[in-house]
Amino acid sequence: MIIETQLFKIGNFNFKLNHFLIIGILFLSFSISLMLRSQVLDYGMELNEFDSFFNFRATEFLVNNGLLEYLDWHDVLSWYPNGRDISATSQIMLHVTAATTYQIFAADMDLYDFTILFPGIVGALTTIIIFALVRVVGGTTAGLFSSLLFAISVPIILRGSMGWFKSEPLGIFYGLFGLYLFLSGIKSNNKKISISKLIAGGVFLAFGLASWGGTQFFIIPIGVFIFALPFLRKDLRFLIWGVPIFVVSLLLTTAIFERPGIGFVLGMGGFSLILPTIFLIICSYIQKFNNSKNQTRNYLILLISIVVIGSSVMIINTENHFLPSPSFRYLNAINPFLTTTNPLVDSVAEHSTTTIHESFFMHSVLMIFAGLGVWIIFNKLKSELFQVFPKHLITFWIIFNKLKSESSKDFPRDLMVFSLILGLTGVYVGSAFVRLELFTSISLIFLSSIGLSIIIKEIFNYKKQFYPIRNKIIKISYVGGILILMILPLVFPATNWVSAIDGPATILNGGSMYKVVTNDWKESLEWIKLNTPSDSIILSWWDYGYWITTISERTTVVDNATIDSKQIQKVANILLSSPDDAWNMLQETGSDYVMIFVAGQKFQTTDENLLFLLEGGGDESKKMWFMKIAGVPVEKYLHSDGFSGTDYFWNETLLGKMIPFSLVAYTGPNNQIFPTYVPGFTGIYTIDIKYPEDGSGPLKLVYASPSFIEQKPGVMIGVFVYEVNKNYNSSQTLSDLKFFE
Repeated sequence: MIIETQLFKIGNFNFKLNHFLIIGILFLSFSISLMLRSQVLDYGMELNEFDSFFNFRATEFLVNNGLLEYLDWHDVLSWYPNGRDISATSQIMLHVTAATTYQIFAADMDLYDFTILFPGIVGALTTIIIFALVRVVGGTTAGLFSSLLFAISVPIILRGSMGWFKSEPLGIFYGLFGLYLFLSGIKSNNKKISISKLIAGGVFLAFGLASWGGTQFFIIPIGVFIFALPFLRKDLRFLIWGVPIFVVSLLLTTAIFERPGIGFVLGMGGFSLILPTIFLIICSYIQKFNNSKNQTRNYLILLISIVVIGSSVMIINTENHFLPSPSFRYLNAINPFLTTTNPLVDSVAEHSTTTIHESFFMHSVLMIFAGLGVWIIFNKLKSELFQVFPKHLITFWIIFNKLKSESSKDFPRDLMVFSLILGLTGVYVGSAFVRLELFTSISLIFLSSIGLSIIIKEIFNYKKQFYPIRNKIIKISYVGGILILMILPLVFPATNWVSAIDGPATILNGGSMYKVVTNDWKESLEWIKLNTPSDSIILSWWDYGYWITTISERTTVVDNATIDSKQIQKVANILLSSPDDAWNMLQETGSDYVMIFVAGQKFQTTDENLLFLLEGGGDESKKMWFMKIAGVPVEKYLHSDGFSGTDYFWNETLLGKMIPFSLVAYTGPNNQIFPTYVPGFTGIYTIDIKYPEDGSGPLKLVYASPSFIEQKPGVMIGVFVYEVNKNYNSSQTLSDLKFFE
């Protein structure tokens, strides 16, 4: 064949045309991935989201002070007055990896710019990692398909674009690399290479766990796969030492880190690896001392016993907590029907349950290809197993014995089963909340790539007797149809995969619903840095904490780490209390300034006055969550639509008075206007500053961002900084407040 044509020789390696094609496709995947991840830079060279700023600050500290100082760093600028132990509460490997690569490769580049580029480059490099991983399972063609599909995956790019200096890109990189080393290690026939791969696989998976807690979801399919191995392989002699080496390497490396650390090893994570490993070892002895007829039956008896015991331990642990338990969001991913009573968890957008519409949009054609992949894999696992089902009551051990007797050089049966385990696990956990659509995407890519590679192979091996030209046209048409299906979601409809990942960094629009670029937040944070005392304490909703500590270099009461839910509840209570009560609470917290964010639209009337719509995704939209977290009756503060504030909210709460607007009227269809609330109607507001800088109230407005001040229609990204009036005379004392009893 022409693709086997030798181009040149390096030592004993013959560089053929197919190698050139592989490199070319991988380069294409890398380039497409990098290009799509770079779209956000069209709006400005900025870090994206909130956590990215903390990670930049932590990496900067590590670069400037070294690892030992970093590990001993107690951050006094956050969670006043207690501060925060950074190494125990953050993703250490993200900071260490970024700092190390910066010092090696960045030369004279500014660290801020480097951290903007870092996630995009890591994500693009992961296209090569997933190629290697899928290639181990399904061959080179499958690996190339997976690389291309990974490059264009919406959930992966949304959480791995330039500026997204958060944990997911590096966690996925390390996790997939560790998974590749594990699978290739148990597949290799060279024992020395296998040992090296298995040890390294455990180390890199541990690095993934220390980079992103979500990497734990790679552990689930690995554990299930280890349970399945005795049913899939006739010879367990290699596995009984290979798998323990991998597991020990993973757990020992994980234990080195403070997070996830020893809690993971002794908790459910370690439990889900150690138990299957013990099962595998016991099965090896069953295999040694039992005849083949009884082996599978005994495996099943042992497996059922372990499942019963393990389930009992988990049930008992939910009440007694003798084993460290994962956080609620991980438990929720395992059990999607599990509900939380914590509104703080529910308020985080990425913890929302995935809808069918969201799933279809993000995966669309991948669902089709993955379905084909599952069907083909089951078909490869021998359809004759099911043909005899109506005639004979097939038991599990017959099926698994049949699987063991079948082998494929190109596509080993055990790795086929792993593909199904990974695929089903990813789809399952992704149904819990949106953030885990990453795993759904990886699973679908895995199955799709294998299915597509087999389909392509069957197409080109098709021997129907047509004229040669007609035969080629048919084959090319099939392949062309597949490529069109892959490309279609990128360009159609108007809201497609490319447009979905095209938007400004959060710092440029405040995380609002508006696709705009403003300097409101940057200028506001810079104003705080230049115009407030360096020891000032800033109180705001937790969303903005990382921005304040990183850019303004000021102490915050709460931030995005959400490590103290009671303190966040206290902030919510302050904002929803009466001005007098709130002022006393502010004294108790030591706060010097209070910041709020209001987003909306300005429009001009015929008399050239500005009116406002306040529904943009700022604190005006988040206030219902403030109420739920504070534990106050929502109906007291909001009308039936869950958004429009009641008179009590506007006139009797600190937040209502801090929002510098007053209600004018409600408008509805056909330009109907009512002075009071009508369900389905939208509130219209005018500027009304209740706490001016020269006033005598509990707060004084000392700064308002440019888009609020500008007297022209358009989007308003309003950041407001109030100084706490220390001379204000409250009618109540702290001892009078029920909240502090």
